[in-house]
Amino acid sequence: MPELPEVEITRRGIVPHVQGQTVKNVIVRNAKLRWPVQPRLKKELRGKVINTVMRRAKYLLLYTSPGTVILHLGMSGSLRIVPADTPPQKHDHVDIIFCDGKCLRLRDPRRFGAILWTRSDPYKHYLLKNIGPEPLGDEIDGDYFFEQSRKRKTAIKHFIMNSRVIAGVGNIYACEALFRAGINPMMIARDITMDQCHRLSDAIEQVLNEAIKQGGTTLRDFKNSDGRPGYFKLSLRVYDREGHACMSCGASIIKTTQQQRSTFYCQNCQPAN
Repeated sequence: MPELPEVEITRRGIVPHVQGQTVKNVIVRNAKLRWPVQPRLKKELRGKVINTVMRRAKYLLLYTSPGTVILHLGMSGSLRIVPADTPPQKHDHVDIIFCDGKCLRLRDPRRFGAILWTRSDPYKHYLLKNIGPEPLGDEIDGDYFFEQSRKRKTAIKHFIMNSRVIAGVGNIYACEALFRAGINPMMIARDITMDQCHRLSDAIEQVLNEAIKQGGTTLRDFKNSDGRPGYFKLSLRVYDREGHACMSCGASIIKTTQQQRSTFYCQNCQPAN
């Protein structure tokens, strides 16, 4: 599933081709996504200008004057900018065609993505209204983590992956941030110290910003790629490195399972308290 950096890079990739453009037509080849594409989407969008493209957690928001497109890539979705007359492939389900001849094309083999329309404040939409603060915004710091974690009996990794606590920190970057902060992923959230909270806040911001920055190299090829920025050549220090030497101490990276998700860590650099 695309994580926050992948979604942000996608946003940056489509902005030059979408923002300020007028929608000429909408083609829905398969409405059966995670939630059915609303029949009114075509009528609502036609003739409207995409004023801006924003991201909220792992959702993309395409703002127009009367309403907003809420777009989620799900497990396998991707967006491409192609000429409007480009023949669709098997899993190309939705096209938003612009008057300049370009097309924003949603491809989703597993159909777990979504493209929805709302005339209300998208932040109050049921999919977004309970999402916590953005990890790269001013609301997240060590004090926030300390306050939010005091009564939490869950593992710290699950705590930072809880979208009600913080928006969009997925499995890969949770593992990486905990390693950088020197915190064992199985540690109970309420036991984390103030110092650890500040280290963790800084680590989350660093790893996400590095991923976004390194992913910027994919932007020049966005129109010609498959629309999947990938994990941007990020030098992952623990994730998917089971049995490899820790880059900090040389000990073997360990893999375990937490709530059916793979967790990678170094028991030397991230000791159990």
